[in-house]
Amino acid sequence: MSERESSEDLEFITLDKAAEMKSGTRVTFIPGMQALYAEALKNICFVKKVPLIRALHPLMGVDKETGGDRQARLYELTSQSSLPTMFHEDERPRNVWIEQLSLAENIGSSDSLKLIPSNIQDRVDMFGLCAVILGEDGLVWNIRILSDNPLARKYGYSEEASAQAIDKIVEIISMIDRRLEAQEKLGSKYLVGTSLSAVDIYWSTMVMSTISTPPEIMPRTQQNQGMLMWFEANSKIPEIENVLTKRIEEHQHYVLKTYCETPAILGGDLL
Repeated sequence: MSERESSEDLEFITLDKAAEMKSGTRVTFIPGMQALYAEALKNICFVKKVPLIRALHPLMGVDKETGGDRQARLYELTSQSSLPTMFHEDERPRNVWIEQLSLAENIGSSDSLKLIPSNIQDRVDMFGLCAVILGEDGLVWNIRILSDNPLARKYGYSEEASAQAIDKIVEIISMIDRRLEAQEKLGSKYLVGTSLSAVDIYWSTMVMSTISTPPEIMPRTQQNQGMLMWFEANSKIPEIENVLTKRIEEHQHYVLKTYCETPAILGGDLL
């Protein structure tokens, strides 16, 4: 089956249906969009061999027909509105990356790769790197506040915070590059230890926000053109462009092409 056929055949259940179900693992997505946290969770579940039922995540803003908040029902169900929400069996919904990762690790197939290291120091290193990439004031957080828009304001946009964001992004990318260089000298292709861990997947997915990712990894859809143009613009910011080494790109391509669903299957309308 071609990637086009896979995307066009992809089904999304409603949010209410996902909440009502008592079996299976349901994750919210926006069809045709590579929303980074949702895409990363999909990649985590792909490696863990966790079958996903895709549910529709409501868009931000006001419904033109009802005048109501589009995400009101999501907030009622989960007490938050961020993407993605993860439902499993009849358990409470998971909304934060660290608990989503823990759940995926626990419910994954017994023959899947372990993504949370057993070694305590490797585990500390992995979760620390993940926090810098995914957490408050981390890579994605600062990418979001580079310019003033509704999403940026949700994450505390101010002129002062935005002015500091590029330096923070550069610092994180440079740190990851140094880490990869040190790991190479030890004979490892990975950010932690000698095997794939969750941070490799999270980093390789999140760094899409600063790298022009090729279509064989991230297909172009009618829905994601704007986001891809934004990512492309980020990659051309001189300070960011200067620290995006070949090593960063090679690690991203290796992880995504070797372990993850590529080309990504997004649903939506392929170009």
